[in-house]
Amino acid sequence: MVKMRIEYQGDLHCTATHGPSRVQVATDAPVDNQGRGESFSPTDLVGAALGACMLTIMGIVARRHSWELGGATAEVEKSMVSDPVRRIGALTVVLRIPGQLDERARKTLEAAALACPVHKSLHPDISIPVRFEWQ
Repeated sequence: MVKMRIEYQGDLHCTATHGPSRVQVATDAPVDNQGRGESFSPTDLVGAALGACMLTIMGIVARRHSWELGGATAEVEKSMVSDPVRRIGALTVVLRIPGQLDERARKTLEAAALACPVHKSLHPDISIPVRFEWQ
């Protein structure tokens, strides 16, 4: 179990502290929802968590097989919807993986990314198109 402490700072800003490491992340409401957009919004963090989780799970699998994954990136674009309530409507993911990996390795890493815990935890109403770019 991991505990996180989130403190409201005022003016729609919060600071989240990761219990074990004490690392902090600041949030702000987005401009389209009364904030100034000075930091990640809470829903931005969901998108960041998805991209980081996909790369991390791919990294675990790559390490197990001695495949090089250094330099891989995830780009996540978040789209909000307001009907019937304001929520994340889509998280579009582009994973860019450098290096020379054979078809078997690519398929294995793609399956790993799509099985990451964040991806599996998101509500099925959220569209999550994922594109893999093997460079």
